[in-house]
Amino acid sequence: MPPADISTEDVERGPRGPLALTLLALFALCLFSGFIALGNWQVHRLAWKRDLIAHVDQRVHAPPVAAPGPDQWSHVNARDDEYRHVVLSGVFLNDRQTLIWAATDEGSGYWVMTPLRMSDGSIVLINRGYAPSDWCGRDGHCVAGPSGETTVTGLLRMSELPVFLRRNDPARNSWYTRDVQAIASARGLTNVAPYFVDADAAAVTAGQSSWPHGGKTVISFPNNHLSYLITWYLLALMVLIASVYVGYGEYRLRHSTPTKATH
Repeated sequence: MPPADISTEDVERGPRGPLALTLLALFALCLFSGFIALGNWQVHRLAWKRDLIAHVDQRVHAPPVAAPGPDQWSHVNARDDEYRHVVLSGVFLNDRQTLIWAATDEGSGYWVMTPLRMSDGSIVLINRGYAPSDWCGRDGHCVAGPSGETTVTGLLRMSELPVFLRRNDPARNSWYTRDVQAIASARGLTNVAPYFVDADAAAVTAGQSSWPHGGKTVISFPNNHLSYLITWYLLALMVLIASVYVGYGEYRLRHSTPTKATH
């Protein structure tokens, strides 16, 4: 029968075998490489986001330029054109106005999207701004927009896609996103620009309705890439420290295991 007083060293495990060590090393290498790769990717994303914010800020505060015409529509894209400060002139088609559900700092209401027909016959949807839900009154008749030749300045925006659980329903005239193509189709509009324009805030003149309120574009780009890259690099460092710890433990086991005495 073995003695009752077995020492702690006797019950300690022995060194891991070559296969186990190889698998552990490969696992640690994969984790370390993956975390480093994710950290490096966030470094590039951080640089991209800072560049995007700088470009958008420059566009927003630049003097307005002519909005892209039909010959330029195929080249309009979010990277090069969104939030560009533009100016355009035409006649509002107030009878083909569309109200898009919106939530702003002024409460719940609608974006007032009105087609603007230019002299060449092309049409650009103008988001004239926010209006409260009771703006149209109980009879549903909204106040008509400006008549005659009108000049609009604002920010160029790309068409919005439907959102989850809140899809546009043209048949019921229920709208949640500023989907240019869907609105144009529902209102029977042709030769419509693939973008819309968020109108700048305008001074209210005597005899005009105070609604809608323009200049409500929210420009916000979440920039958490710095915290993300720190997290990934810290995880890589933790894997490295754990690997050194395990490696040192294996080294001690191999150099402190007592050899059996020969008789």
